[in-house]
This record gives sequence, structure tokens and C-alpha cells, in this order.
Amino acid sequence: MPRIEPFEAHAERYDAWFERHQASYVSELLALRAFVPVSGRGLEIGVGGGRFAAPLGVEVGIDPSRTMLERARARGVEVFEGAAEHLPFADDSFDHALVVTTLCFVDSPAAMLAEARRVLRPAGTLVIGFIDRDSPLGRDYEAHREASVFYRDATFYCARDVERLLLEVGFSVRSWAQTLARPLAETANIEPARPGRGECAFVVVAAMNDKPAR
Repeated sequence: MPRIEPFEAHAERYDAWFERHQASYVSELLALRAFVPVSGRGLEIGVGGGRFAAPLGVEVGIDPSRTMLERARARGVEVFEGAAEHLPFADDSFDHALVVTTLCFVDSPAAMLAEARRVLRPAGTLVIGFIDRDSPLGRDYEAHREASVFYRDATFYCARDVERLLLEVGFSVRSWAQTLARPLAETANIEPARPGRGECAFVVVAAMNDKPAR
């Protein structure tokens, strides 16, 4: 079942994180911006309140939380209610897809990625942003998971896990980027993204859909 209860009950609290951690949020946006195409039809899977889809120009978003979808709609995103593992879209519907801090919440990352591959056109781009479990922030989230309203039932992944999942489903990995080298409490300024992985908390991977054209 989608883990929506905390987001339904505490949507305002979750949304407020982006205001409290403005420098971290903008750092994440900039890391993603380098990989999200500026043209073509886009989908964000796990759109939440639209904090990423709206500024990145991703037109469509899907999420199981109606409360969060109301916020995304208010930010100009076309929204659909549904689960990441069962996308209500036809094959080859989108040119690119975005998944940000959603991987840790879905019941089956493999099923979600398979659905993303299905709805993406051949050679379409998938961009995933996630908290690296092996980073200091990832280890801190993991250690205090039980005390968190939002992350209590989350499953965090490291970059190796995400790469393996992508390859197994049928994507080819193209590029990596990372940001947030310092703890959130010490991040007062926007951090430029750096290439690679393994040094920062927030990691972005861009992959291409390798399914053959029909």
C-alpha cells in the first residue's frame, strides 16, 4: 500500500521543509536542472506538492496523496492520483520522467522503474534524485528513521543499489551528479552540483530508456 498517511496528515509540515532549508532545496533543484530536458512532455512520479515539477517545467505529476496533489495543482502541475507501481498512462506517453526522494517510499522500486520505462518513449530520459544511504545524511536518516513522521517506513538506497535497479529494468545509466556535502544545519549557501557520486548526500542519476522503437 502507498505510504500516504503522514503526507495526508502533515502536508503543511512537509512542504515547510523547503522554506526552512532554502539553500539545500535550491541546491537540489540545480543538480536536477542539469539533467531534466527543457522540452518534451514530462512526468514526475511521486510529485508530492510540486516543489520540483513546477520549477523544472515538468507538466504532469502523479502521487497517491490527494492532499499533496492539491498543492501541486496550485503550483500549475497537471495532477493524477495513483501509485508509482501502476501508472495510469499509455505506453510511450512521455519524453522524460522525474523521480525525486520517492524511491525510498515505494513498495517496489523495481516495479516503479518498470512502469517508468513503459510510459517513456524509446530513448526517453529518466532522472532520479535521492538521498544516498551511504552518505552522512543518509546514515543519520537511517539511524533516526523510527522517530521521523515521514521516514519511519522508508527504505533508503545507496548509489550502487539504484544503478543495479536501473540496469536490471532496462535503462542505461548516462550521468551522475551530487550536492549537499555538508549537514543540513550547516548548509547556509547554495552548493553547486559536482559530477559523480559518493561524496554528497543528494545524488542525481540520469538514465536512458533502452527499449526498442515500435
